[in-house]
Amino acid sequence: MSQLFPSIINALGWALLHFLWQALVVALFLALFLSFIGASKVGARYAASYLALLVCLLVFIREFSLRMTTTHSGIETEGVSGMLPGLDLNQSSWINLSAWLEMHLSTIVLAWLSCVVLLAMRMVGGLFWIGAYTNAGRNKSDLRWQMRIDQLSQQFHVRGRVLFRLADELAGPVTVGIFRPMILLPSAMLSGMPADLLEMLVAHEMAHIKRHDYLLNLMQSAIETLLFYHPAVWWISKQIRNDREEIADELAARVTGEPRRLALALSELANFQFITPQLAQAAHGGNLMSRIKRLLKPEVKSVNWKAALAIVGLTTSCLALYAQANAPIAATDAKRQAVETALVANERNGDKSPVIDFNKCRPIYPKASLQREETGVVYASALVAANGKILKAKVDRSAGFPDLDNAVVDALENCKTNAMPGQVNGRKTNLWAKVQFVWVLE
Repeated sequence: MSQLFPSIINALGWALLHFLWQALVVALFLALFLSFIGASKVGARYAASYLALLVCLLVFIREFSLRMTTTHSGIETEGVSGMLPGLDLNQSSWINLSAWLEMHLSTIVLAWLSCVVLLAMRMVGGLFWIGAYTNAGRNKSDLRWQMRIDQLSQQFHVRGRVLFRLADELAGPVTVGIFRPMILLPSAMLSGMPADLLEMLVAHEMAHIKRHDYLLNLMQSAIETLLFYHPAVWWISKQIRNDREEIADELAARVTGEPRRLALALSELANFQFITPQLAQAAHGGNLMSRIKRLLKPEVKSVNWKAALAIVGLTTSCLALYAQANAPIAATDAKRQAVETALVANERNGDKSPVIDFNKCRPIYPKASLQREETGVVYASALVAANGKILKAKVDRSAGFPDLDNAVVDALENCKTNAMPGQVNGRKTNLWAKVQFVWVLE
């Protein structure tokens, strides 16, 4: 268990760092695809954007899973080579960067986790904020409008009953609920907007219910919370929310047969000031002016063949880079041997690997392991600073017994004798040293 926690930190930290370039690739593909299909096919745009967001999540999970299950060679320059494929990582600057990142992975993970917790608390607070308005004490029913909602439910073929409630303190019309959907409308709008226009806004909310947008929006918010630190994720989410509102407009206009009346309702809606959390589906979401223009004059755009060619070229390039970037993660024993041979060649060119004398920091045989007669070989890596101090250590290949593994790591990290630091281009620098210790019973 004590070895599992550092492994999780290491895998999660590198997954967060690799996601920086992976999300950019996903966003670039999406941008080219959206340019290719144009603005008129809003359904395809929405599906592509939501798929891109799911791909971001799957890529992050896959990266974390691979780094948890794959045995690494202990040469941490591969962490940078994965993010910067094609660069010569024998240079001391890149090696120092990799060592610095390795040393600060726990800080990176802690900062990310702290922000995730804060954003999750904000999301839960938003759910409670919305849920408060669904209580009977903070809303009231309207029989005439409930009958109209029942009629719209039949028009939209919505299964189950959709409730309609008025709330005095609510700032804008929203739709909440997954299994028991409810449309909440500010009481002020009932008297401040013509009934026929208000009906179109309610039809827009009914479209959200038909498409289960409340659930999809919750899933989207959860992914945003997890991958909050990447601007590409927020850009993708913005595309999703804009297209979601336009799809709801199209569906409402098609079912009611009144696109111009819906556009007029949206223009009236622009005069109201709203403060509504993104967890709820609101009629004023997205770009109101763009939605009005689309309803009045739908845009027809031909296929962008230049974007299509760009997508093909980008696909070819990214597949090559992705294969190169992920090669270190899926390295076999044969490839690890090749990497070690390359390091020997570098030593011939003047570079030197750190040297650790186990006789001066010999691990103590754990008493429990002696009693159980546990033996084996522990393959480990130790990060040796330019001054010879061992900064940290980790197990690359276990002996099969956690006590033996932990004894080697503790001995390295608590070693009082300095090691011989490594050199790159004649300069002492932070480098990882590969060591092994054989546990035998005498």
